[in-house]
Amino acid sequence: MRQLEEGAAMSKGSGLLRSSAIFSAMTFISRVSGLIRDQVYAVVFGASPAMDAFFVAFRIPNFMRRLSAEGSFSMAFVPVLAEYKQKHDQAAVKELIDRVSGTLSAFLLVLTAVVIFAAPWVMALFAPGFEPGSEQYRMATQMLQITFPYALFISLASLVGGVLNSYEKFAIPALSPVLLNVSMIAAAVCAERVFSPMGLNPVLALAWGVLLAGVLQLGFQLPALAKLGLLPRPRWGGAHEGVRKIMRLMVPTLFGSSVAQVNLLLNTAMASFLIAGSVTWLYLTDRLLEFPLGMFGVAIGTVILPHLSKRHAATDPQGFSKGLDWGFRLCLLIGVPACLGLVLCAEPLVASLFQYGRLTAHDTAMIRLSLMAQSIAVPAFLLVKVLAPAFYSRQDTKTPVKSAVVSVIVNLVSTASLLLAVLYLTEAGRAALHSSGGDLRQALGEVPGAHACLALAIAIAGWVNALQLAWYLRRSKVYARQPGWGRFLRQIAVASVAMTVVVLGLLWFWTGWTGWPWWERAWKLAVVVGAGGAFYGAALWLQGIRMRDLRGH
Repeated sequence: MRQLEEGAAMSKGSGLLRSSAIFSAMTFISRVSGLIRDQVYAVVFGASPAMDAFFVAFRIPNFMRRLSAEGSFSMAFVPVLAEYKQKHDQAAVKELIDRVSGTLSAFLLVLTAVVIFAAPWVMALFAPGFEPGSEQYRMATQMLQITFPYALFISLASLVGGVLNSYEKFAIPALSPVLLNVSMIAAAVCAERVFSPMGLNPVLALAWGVLLAGVLQLGFQLPALAKLGLLPRPRWGGAHEGVRKIMRLMVPTLFGSSVAQVNLLLNTAMASFLIAGSVTWLYLTDRLLEFPLGMFGVAIGTVILPHLSKRHAATDPQGFSKGLDWGFRLCLLIGVPACLGLVLCAEPLVASLFQYGRLTAHDTAMIRLSLMAQSIAVPAFLLVKVLAPAFYSRQDTKTPVKSAVVSVIVNLVSTASLLLAVLYLTEAGRAALHSSGGDLRQALGEVPGAHACLALAIAIAGWVNALQLAWYLRRSKVYARQPGWGRFLRQIAVASVAMTVVVLGLLWFWTGWTGWPWWERAWKLAVVVGAGGAFYGAALWLQGIRMRDLRGH
């Protein structure tokens, strides 16, 4: 079979699959440690107004991380760095890194100072449902002032990671998020033992853990950069040609490359109006989705961006197109079973991973709803990780912005429509409207499960974004579909049906996951996931797909 073997060559003979596998392996360690972190959250804190406040305070600087590490900064910086490597000497590359680091540091220092000073107003903007003057609002504001400097350190860490990725040093940047999880686990453990005896709310410990994590992640990557002789000496670069080009490319990418995060941020603001615990339920939903998206989507996107940038800089349209084709097929090969698995196993996953300590069976039911709703867009989220770099690698920043604007509008319209439908078309919604005297805001805060509407709206917007980018890419004629797509889709469909039958059979035999002890949930979940994955892989193998066919060599 030659359909997936057509990927373009990377330097030194290494394959796209090999680079993605290295990144995914390191990211897997990060995701496992992140899962342990979230389990500690569930046991120690549960779903509470204080945790809702923390997740809002953390999501704002974390949004900056997504912009820099997986979004606009990387999308603008990496193609320009690849161009400098192709056309200039090492001294010019070092000069570019120095100027970019100095300019970025200056901007972030000013932004951090402004946000810390204006934290009450910022919190009112991002969590309008938190009642001003309430304890929850006060805590969220205080934690934002502690957590936001994380954006400064993690953005600089992302700059270092972008350089390392451009030199095909993928392991260190992919492993560095483990330090965030370790720091947060340590903070959660210290919360009850240190903060509570001092009369402080234990959730505050998590905010300090976030700040420490940013410092650790930056420091962890600097030695690897020093080995390349590229340790930056930050200098202002407002007049530097490369910096100015990055800034021109970055302004539109601020929105276009991070549309999923914009939608999440908007929905977090909306969730602040809903019943207590909604922000936490959506956060844990997002964390479960991070397994396929983080392990594979970010890995593929991170690897393919410098590859496509290199092909574009070298004027190799055939290699560019084949690299895209490899990315699309791998996204579907992973995304379709991941989508089905998350939808089918939503309750077993949530119950087995989180329902301990203060997280109850009711919380499990609520997280299950939003996980099922948002999981239907997993293939779309993965495809965007390849589609967006297809434009940014060619320094086309306008097209993704057009798609992003439509996607955000679709998210807002879908959110409003679905919430109104819940209020007016369901018995619980009509009862809430009646008891609130027609006050929509108060009614939304009384309807359990309304947060699932926000998750479904994100899924709808995700598919709209992916389909738009695919249409624009087809129109640009830089991508030529390689032979064998019909057979490939048929192979995925057959394997997915085989997996679904096995999983449904086991779930029909095993019911009542929330009532079992942890060890019984654990081994039964392992059997369900293992059997489903084994049948999916076996079905692909029986249809002729081999590991060598996945190499973009």
